[in-house]
Amino acid sequence: MAKIELKAIRKIFDSTEILKGIDLTIEDGEFIALIGPSGCGKSTLLRVIAGLEPQTSGEVRIGDVSVDGVRPSARNLAMVFQSYALYPHLSVFDNIAVPLRMRRHSALARVPLLGRLLPGRASTERGIREEVERVAAQLELSSLLRRKPGQLSGGQRQRVAVGRAIVRQPLGFLFDEPLSNLDAKLRVHMRSELAQLHRQLKATFVYVTHDQAEAMTMSSRIAVMIEGHIVQVGTPAEVYENPRDIRVAEFVGSPKINALPGVIREDGGLEVLGRPLGLSTPAAAGRCSVCVRPERMELGAGPAAISGTVVHLEHLGSEAFVHVKADRIDLPLLARLNPDRQLPAIGSSVHLTYPANAARIFDAAGKRIEVAVPVRSGRALEQAVG
Repeated sequence: MAKIELKAIRKIFDSTEILKGIDLTIEDGEFIALIGPSGCGKSTLLRVIAGLEPQTSGEVRIGDVSVDGVRPSARNLAMVFQSYALYPHLSVFDNIAVPLRMRRHSALARVPLLGRLLPGRASTERGIREEVERVAAQLELSSLLRRKPGQLSGGQRQRVAVGRAIVRQPLGFLFDEPLSNLDAKLRVHMRSELAQLHRQLKATFVYVTHDQAEAMTMSSRIAVMIEGHIVQVGTPAEVYENPRDIRVAEFVGSPKINALPGVIREDGGLEVLGRPLGLSTPAAAGRCSVCVRPERMELGAGPAAISGTVVHLEHLGSEAFVHVKADRIDLPLLARLNPDRQLPAIGSSVHLTYPANAARIFDAAGKRIEVAVPVRSGRALEQAVG
């Protein structure tokens, strides 16, 4: 396996700049997910890594070797597409065996009927069969080797596509939204299978998706792409709990984070809707955004409580979402609550509150602001939120 390094990657289509100077290092054996909204450039970046799309400028290095100008087949990376790209007329066995036959047989040996007569072909085929059967057993496809893709379920076709990638023993695996065509139940199952496969292979995985659940549950690190830039890279927990940009805060997490209009006073104190938040910052005075995850919102009174009206309820069994319309806030606020408690009725008036350390503060440009909670004893400010 190998480390993959991207240095100042830019890609321009016609006059439109899609990738705007991407710098990223993917460590050997790492599972990294590229996530972001549609059109942010993540699939283009994957194709640049694979060599399917040349970058306008910058450098791609695989295993400390520059691969700029190297054709895709020579980069020794396996790509799994959204469409699976299986040959419909070939059996599962033959689909998996395709890369081995292309690599180990001459063009003449691959000719039907005639190729079988060439010396040494039979022994090569025995080696190919052994490797295909080993990979098929690993992916629980052994009983399906004679079937055609049209006779398989979506999850089975996905495993065949992965098997065809594994059998090549590549330096790394590139996945381009491979689960997007599956139903919700099967996606959950395949997420666990791919994560387990990564642990078994200890290979480098680069996984493109717009599905946050896939990125959060499978990857060791997440790279959030927005408008052609990588805005933040970190573990799933780091990106979720400590977004460095309001666009990351709003994109990562489902349901979406609540954004409240705030003000930084001249003395550094923070206010939301005219009420003190109990936080202080060294940042310049002006407008800001105070963001709070729905699971940190609670019903109840408090010095910074927000009054509003319940406009919608979602009871999902294990959790409940309460949508509250508050004055001077355009979108309803969302609180994720335990459904065992007494939930308010639609149309009722409620108060929403949250702990000060649950707030993530962003300036007018959308960048994260350092804040602290004042200590009552008069000592120096105690750092609370980074």
